[in-house]
Amino acid sequence: MFKPLMFLPPLIFAALAALFYFGMYRDDPDALPSTFVGRAAPVIEARALADLPTFDNATLNGPGAKVVNFWASWCPPCRKEHPMLKELAESVPVYGVNRDLTEEAALGFLDELGNPFAAIVFDDRNRQSIEWGVYGLPETFVIDAEGRVVLRYAGEITRAVMDNTILPALREGAQPGS
Repeated sequence: MFKPLMFLPPLIFAALAALFYFGMYRDDPDALPSTFVGRAAPVIEARALADLPTFDNATLNGPGAKVVNFWASWCPPCRKEHPMLKELAESVPVYGVNRDLTEEAALGFLDELGNPFAAIVFDDRNRQSIEWGVYGLPETFVIDAEGRVVLRYAGEITRAVMDNTILPALREGAQPGS
């Protein structure tokens, strides 16, 4: 006699196998989806980092494409991507959200490597990171001229990422009504 529960383990296994199989063949298996892409950037409510300029949503809703980068001094990939942010800052405003525990650590990082940020907020309580869905560092968002998220990129910005992902998203974000 067959019991209905006997079929449950093979059905669960088949469902998981199908899920994994189709997941391998999606458009970009390395991309992390973001619920914010196409929507308004989350509200910025964090304190200033020392006496450095700060930014808010009015800044993000301003004209032109811009970049928001979440970083910390203790993050090795943040250190590695820093030259790319400096290069990017030569053509578009780059805004930083710092996740260090102390202002001294963040300021030491900027003193050592330079400050590519047009403005910075200090997210010592990780509130902004939660609001933006950031789960690791670094993470970078491209914001369009209307304050909407065009791209979320999780990970270090390398030359290939800059050329193939960030710059195309910035061009898209610079278009009116993008």
